[in-house]
Amino acid sequence: MAKINFGGTIEEVVTREEFPMEKALDFLRDETIAIIGYGVQGPAQSLNLRDNGFNVIVGQRKGSKTWDKAVSHGWIPGETLFDIEEAVKRGTIIQFLLSDAGQIALWPTIKPYMTKGKTLYFSHGFGITFKEQTGIVPSTDVDVILAAPKGSGTSVRRLFLQGKGINASFAVFQDASGKAKTKAIALGIGVGAGYLFETDFKKEVYSDLTGERGTLMGAIAGIFEAQYEVLRSKGHSPSEAFNETVEELTQSLMPLVAENGMDWMYANCSTTAQRGALDWKKKFKAATLPVFKELYESVASGAEAKRTIETCSKPDYREKLAEELKEVRESELWQAGAAVRALRPEKEKVEASMIN
Repeated sequence: MAKINFGGTIEEVVTREEFPMEKALDFLRDETIAIIGYGVQGPAQSLNLRDNGFNVIVGQRKGSKTWDKAVSHGWIPGETLFDIEEAVKRGTIIQFLLSDAGQIALWPTIKPYMTKGKTLYFSHGFGITFKEQTGIVPSTDVDVILAAPKGSGTSVRRLFLQGKGINASFAVFQDASGKAKTKAIALGIGVGAGYLFETDFKKEVYSDLTGERGTLMGAIAGIFEAQYEVLRSKGHSPSEAFNETVEELTQSLMPLVAENGMDWMYANCSTTAQRGALDWKKKFKAATLPVFKELYESVASGAEAKRTIETCSKPDYREKLAEELKEVRESELWQAGAAVRALRPEKEKVEASMIN
């Protein structure tokens, strides 16, 4: 493992230089990797593993939309695509990539097939960390590991096809074989990680739930809405309000941050923007820090997990979710966004369609 200085803190990480693809393939040469779940992470991880030369099969319910999706991606029924129980029976490494609610519902079905010597793999620590609520308790004679790409399945696959890698964490919850850590790293490299950092299941889910509800999705969406509403209430047009709230951030400034960091982005903006950003950053931090502390405590207490399980397990959840997303989609903010995106140059639209 390489030792890297992260702002004064030395951390050990794994890169493809220390653990090349050839080493991963050799370590897992006798394994059959069964992908259970073909929704968000399943397609990306299975296709990346297959393209990298690993022995991969997919388990799905026959006749489902995800079964048809898997067939369209080249998985062959009876050869590399099986019913869930058959795939778990055949697999030696079971990648459990269903949604958290889906894992809870399916666990009683797959548990009998998790026999001695097998490996149970997750890309999220939820099911194991909150096992009192999820009921997911593996037997002590199987390895339980995690490799969690820090991005959506779409990003995992897109970056792989671009010849790049996505950052990922890895963890070991249970090491029955004595080789669980190496197995987690090999699978992380196999699914397309550029570098891997070590964590544990609890820290992974605590940081993940905080991030999703915070700066990755919840906080940024709320900030977008607040700024847009203020600009519109002061007489700015939808086009102007959207461009100054979302478009410039996502299309211009965030790529600069991704390229060389926040200070570099500041240095490449006007002095007026620099001064205002540096001054107001402190006020936004002071205003939001208490909210983030409240959020983390809600995650750590299990309250967020309880709400997620209770809400997502209801039979009408998908219908209610569709209504909530429709409300977002049909708001003036995101209707303005649709109009702005439609005005982007044709090359950008083509590239976006290739990603989707």
